[in-house]
Amino acid sequence: MSPTFPIGGFSYSHGVEEAVALGDVDDPDSLLVWIEAAVSQGAGRVDGMLLVAAWRAADAGDEKRLKQVVEIGAAMRGTAELALESKAQGEAFLDTIQAAWTNTALESATAAIKQTKINSAVSVPVAVGMVTACHGVPIEYVLPMYLQSFAAGIVSAGVRLIPLGQTDGQRVVARMQSVVERAGEATLAANFQDIGGATPVIDLASMAHEMRDGRLFRS
Repeated sequence: MSPTFPIGGFSYSHGVEEAVALGDVDDPDSLLVWIEAAVSQGAGRVDGMLLVAAWRAADAGDEKRLKQVVEIGAAMRGTAELALESKAQGEAFLDTIQAAWTNTALESATAAIKQTKINSAVSVPVAVGMVTACHGVPIEYVLPMYLQSFAAGIVSAGVRLIPLGQTDGQRVVARMQSVVERAGEATLAANFQDIGGATPVIDLASMAHEMRDGRLFRS
């Protein structure tokens, strides 16, 4: 979950670039509102549920269930850019882990999902869930770290775009702690059949971002 892990997370803003350009996000408070919505109601909520489902399927060795989660994860994005954001990082995460930390259980799980027609679209939460389950990392540790990393990535984009000072950026990260804790608890208690989110402003910003000239970020 480190920002230095080579999956290219620095190149995505999760719609914040468009929001900054429109003036909707222009200070620490508005950035916090954007991230809180993403974590609690949008992609963060969806990602958390996907991560937990993938972790549980991989931990149980349930390849059929894991394939289903991969397929759902590939579909659960509102725009092309947000899908790219998740897919590209998921592929990079899985490839990097497999190259550096070999694991028999992970090799088996990866072989199973490659039997699906959409194996190239493994989303990042599904990849993280698979990897951490196969390496024996408890879900109670993984989930809050993932959500905090998701939030911190958007903060990093905001620091560069608004721009904010590094100290203000860390203040936003600190203020996100309680949001991440609540979101993690809600995700662990949720029924996977209720997967979904609703952040239309973020989705609309992402759609508009696709056509913006001179972009710094890929989403």
